[in-house]
Amino acid sequence: MEDPNMAVQVVYALPDEQFVCDLTVPAGTTVRMAVERSGFQQRFPEMGSGAVECAVFGVLAAADQPLHPGDRVEILRPLLADPKVRRRQSVVQSRQAARRQH
Repeated sequence: MEDPNMAVQVVYALPDEQFVCDLTVPAGTTVRMAVERSGFQQRFPEMGSGAVECAVFGVLAAADQPLHPGDRVEILRPLLADPKVRRRQSVVQSRQAARRQH
């Protein structure tokens, strides 16, 4: 007989620290349910109490997506700056620094 429970992980990473919650959940548990069980929203109030964006092994996941044994749910933080904008700024700064050296 198959075990009706499965092991999953929920992770939340800050710039300098990562938090991991290993859970044993019933089959059919969704991303949202695992995040709620992790307790991270209570531990980190900056997440808010509403829906948070998540990924499973780095792939964006819907809140109602069912999990599979061994899945790792990653709670995503909002981007502080658009990556394209940051790259452009970096290129401009590099060019300015190069001009100053000549």
